[in-house]
Order: sequence, then structure tokens, then C-alpha cells
Amino acid sequence: MSDPGRLITPALVDLYLAPTDKTEALRSLAQRLVAEGRVTDLDGFLADIAAREAQAPTGLGDGIGIPHCRSAHVTEPSLAFGRSSRGLDFDAPDGAPADLVFMIAAPAGADDTHLQILAALAGRLMDPAFTGALRAATDPTEVAALVNDEQAPAAEQAPAGEGPLLVAVTSCPTGIAHTYLAAKALELAAARAGARIHVETQGSAGATPLDPAVIAAANAVIFAHDVEVRGRDRFAGKPTVDVSVKSGVNRADQLVAEALQLATGDIVNPTAAPKPQREEHWGNRLRQYLMTGVSYMIPFVAAGGLLIALGFAVGGYEISSAHSVVGHFDWTSQQSWAAMLFQAGAAAFGFLVPVLSGYIAYAIADRAALAAGIVGGAISVTVGAGFLGGIASGLIAGLLVRWMIRWKVPGSIAGIMPVVVIPLLSVLVVGFLMFVVIGSPIATVMSALTDWLNGLSGTNAVLLGLLLGAMMAFDLGGPLNKVAYTFAAGALTTAGSVPDAGSLKVMAAVMAAGMTPPLGLALATTVRGRLFTHEERENGKAAWVLGASFITEGAIPFAAADPLRVIPSAIAGSMATGGLVMAFGSTLRAPHGGIWVLPLIGNPVLYVAAIAIGTAITAALVILLKGLRTQPAEATQVLVPA
Repeated sequence: MSDPGRLITPALVDLYLAPTDKTEALRSLAQRLVAEGRVTDLDGFLADIAAREAQAPTGLGDGIGIPHCRSAHVTEPSLAFGRSSRGLDFDAPDGAPADLVFMIAAPAGADDTHLQILAALAGRLMDPAFTGALRAATDPTEVAALVNDEQAPAAEQAPAGEGPLLVAVTSCPTGIAHTYLAAKALELAAARAGARIHVETQGSAGATPLDPAVIAAANAVIFAHDVEVRGRDRFAGKPTVDVSVKSGVNRADQLVAEALQLATGDIVNPTAAPKPQREEHWGNRLRQYLMTGVSYMIPFVAAGGLLIALGFAVGGYEISSAHSVVGHFDWTSQQSWAAMLFQAGAAAFGFLVPVLSGYIAYAIADRAALAAGIVGGAISVTVGAGFLGGIASGLIAGLLVRWMIRWKVPGSIAGIMPVVVIPLLSVLVVGFLMFVVIGSPIATVMSALTDWLNGLSGTNAVLLGLLLGAMMAFDLGGPLNKVAYTFAAGALTTAGSVPDAGSLKVMAAVMAAGMTPPLGLALATTVRGRLFTHEERENGKAAWVLGASFITEGAIPFAAADPLRVIPSAIAGSMATGGLVMAFGSTLRAPHGGIWVLPLIGNPVLYVAAIAIGTAITAALVILLKGLRTQPAEATQVLVPA
């Protein structure tokens, strides 16, 4: 039986982990969690683990792998431990196989106390004495006792009152392991460098903000993060090293050295001098701002677009002119239900541009910029500037508020700055610019864009379909994919409640092209499974459903493992699909849903044919390119005498 409250029990320890395949090893450890009642659904939990593995490798190096996830199928924070004599490939930065595997399982709603235990464990993995004891253990009870001992290792300690002062923030998408591993690595590196450091971990166990006085006294800042740092404006004006959370784990000594160089200006080689990330990679920062806005916008697009499309399907296109259902709803009338669907969808669509604008501003300057961003987006809709106006207002609001946050004001005013002064002035300035200065010119551009889409025919339409198809497959859910999707969804909203034919064709081409990559790879794993690993064949089964549901990210695990063969194949298939959809004149009134919204697609038979052709092209090219790779090895094997 499980011991509630304990992170690990002897039953969750396997000192002789037999499988040599990573997928099978993870299943073996997960089965122990199921047997102990800590996981309720084996396949569901393994799917959550696989999704986390697809985001980024979980190999730390030095023979350690930490597969982990938050999952609704986990009943309490738990750890399963396996020791492999042959080692398992977790794509560690040093290339070494992992002989120590820690499967960390956290519930979707785990409390802070339990997550702090997991955080402490993550930090202890940086201590060679701890991992050495695990390698030497001969009994599962001994391992459980070592892991459940919550005392931090008596490793190097930073000097208490001497040396330069650094501050750092660490964060990762799941907030379980890498957040705390990076924090511990930076603490130890600072101790070795003779510096002091205070780290704020923005993880699942919550974040205790750094003392403003500590930040003010700090000589430099290190951001080791894969998600946007919360409260970034607190560090404004400080020399900054900005890297991924994996760099915080693997390059801690180098990062501390760079931060100290920035703090002192003692840089021997100017060509190697570290620069604040915002200055060196402003394009990447801009991309993050836009992606944040798009990610918050997509739920409104999906919900609103599907409801509008269902309203049309139930009540016909004239339902857009129906009376408000308030006071006119008839429970027995099909038209009343259609009007309700349409009007609820239209209400959701009304938030699309304000949310896009608001969260672009939020990504730049945090909560203080939300008001100006949302109001700017709403004005953009009012003046007809559409999603282009929303992007402009979001950027303006965010940059304006970031500048205002840096103002030096008397202490008597500082307290009301974020709740009164900044919202008031930023909304006033953004409102003036959108109403009087830039709103009308952008609206003219949007009107011209709509007219251009309506006038597309023949070769021009096919060329646009080819371009959109390439963008959808180039980064499989990344920035270019989202730009193409936002262009299509934005055209729908610009066209009004009843979209025009041009925007409906663009939306159809984008969704079809986005479905093709995962479907093509699923087909390839089915037709020529021997060219793929066991894990890829398992991913191929899920890719059928993901592709059919318009989730392009279903192709990411394949692209991550073999980008030079997979990505060109996906681009070719998606370009073919996008071009064919535009040539066939298929239309789509729902901005999401994949094959499940087939009744809402114009020319559905030709639409499905275009997807099938693109899928076949992707699968054929992947098989061809992977086959070329394996032929030399097979020929060599034939020449070896028995």
C-alpha cells in the first residue's frame, strides 16, 4: 500500500530497471505508480509524460534523467526511481545515457507543500554525494529513505556578506524540475565564484518575490527561463543575462561569470562580451510579445468561430440579421437556437482583437499595460483597423507603460502609479493615437486587404495558398504558423459577421495545410514503420487524431528528432494542400475544428481530396529521405561475412 504524504516508497523503486528502450522504461516506472494507487490512468499519464518529453529533453547530464509532468491522472505528488545498468537516452547535453531515472509525477492541482518537496529534490540532484549514494544503494528501502530525507545537502554555501550581489529568476513550462535545478545550479556556481546570489523560482510551488531592496542592491541579473518572467519591470536598468532554463542548469558557471563581467565592466575580450538579451535579440523578444497575444486570442477565435458557424448551419446565413435573443427566445424554435448560437459566437469574436492587443501589451509590461492594450484593441475594432490595429495598439501600450514604469516619482505618488496614474495616462495616449493618428490609416490598409482577398482568383489564389501552406508547416505551430493562422482568422473578423468569400477560402487553405504534417507523418509510420523508432510509431498513432483535429503540433516530435528530413517533407505536402484548396475554391466558416467541422466546409469532397494529396506527398517524401539515409548501412551489413 502507498504511504500517503511520502514522496516515494520502496515499492516505487526499481534498482534493476530492465528495459533498454526509453518508452518501455517509462511505462515500467509508471506501472509502479499505478500499482501504488498514485496514478489512476496509465495511458493517460504516459501521454502527459510524452507531451512533456516532446517540449524539451529531460536529460540533465552526468547520468541523470528526470521525466516529469503535471497530470490530472496523478493522485498525490510522487516519485518513481529506476536504476539502469545499460543507461537510457534522455538526450542529455553531454550525450551520456542516464543510469538514474527519476519519474516525477505531480497532480494538476498539487498543493504548495508537496510541490516544495519536489523542488527540494530537484535541487538535491545537483549534489554528487546524493547521486553517488543512490548509485551505491543495494536496497529499495535505502533509496526511499535517501529521497524522503528533506534536508538539503551541505554543499557549497555562498558567502554571507562579501562579494558582488546577483539576483536571478528561473522558470520552466511545467514549473516542477528545471526551475529548481537551475536555481540550485546558479547558487552553487555563485558560491564557487565568490559571489552572493538570491534566486526567485517562478515554479509550480508558487514564487516568493525577491525583496525590492535586494533587487535595488544587486549588481546584475540572470534570467533562466522558458516562459515569460513575471514582474520583469522590477529589474529595469540592471545589467542582464537572459537565457533558457536549460542553460541555467548546464552553463551555470558561465552565466555567473558573464553576469559578474556585466556588473564590473571587466571584460577582457570585447568580441565575447555578453550583452543584455533585449538589445542583442530584439527580434526574438518581439516574436514573444506577438505569440503571447496570439495564444490568449486563439480560444476566443475557436469558440466564437465555431458558434457562428453552427448558427449558420442551423439557421442559415440570414440568422445574422435576427433580433436579439434577449426577450425573443423561443425554446421550441430552431431559429431561436440558431440566433443564440450566432449571437454568442459574435460576442466571443468581439473580444478577439482587444484580447490580442491587451496581452501583447501584457507581455511587454505586465499587468500595468493590460488596460491600455485592451482599450486600444477595442478602439481598433471601432475604427475598422482590425487585427493589424490591435497589434499596433498592443505594442504601443506595452512600450509606453514600460517607459512609464521607469519614471522616478515621489514616494507619495508611487503607491497610486500602477492603479491610477499609469492606466489613466496610458489609456489616454493610446486612445488618442488610435482615434486620431494611426487608426484610420490602418483601417484603410485593412479595407484594401479585404478587397484584395475578394479579388483573388486563378494563379494569384493558388500562389497565396502555396505561401500559407509553407508557413503552416515551416515551424509546426511556431511563430510563422501562428502568423498565417492569425492572418486567416483576422480576415474573418475584418469581414464582419458574415465573412466574404475571399477570407473563407484563406481560412480553408490554412486549416487544411495545418492538418497535413501530422497526418503525413502518421501515414509514414503506418506504411514504413521500420524507418521509425518505437516511440515515433507510438506518436504516429496519436498524430492521426491530432492532424484530423487541426493540431499541427502533432508533427513536432518527428521534426525534433529528424528536422532535415521531416520539415522539408511537411512543407512540400502543406504547400500542395494549400494551393489545391485555393484552386478548388473550398471555403470554411469555422476557424478551427479540423475534419470534425466538415459539414461547414464548402466543396467538402475536393477539400478532403486536397488534404489527402498533401498527406500522401509528405509521407512519400519522408519515407524516401529516411530510406536514403538507411541504405548505406544496410549495404554494408550485406558485405560483412557470416
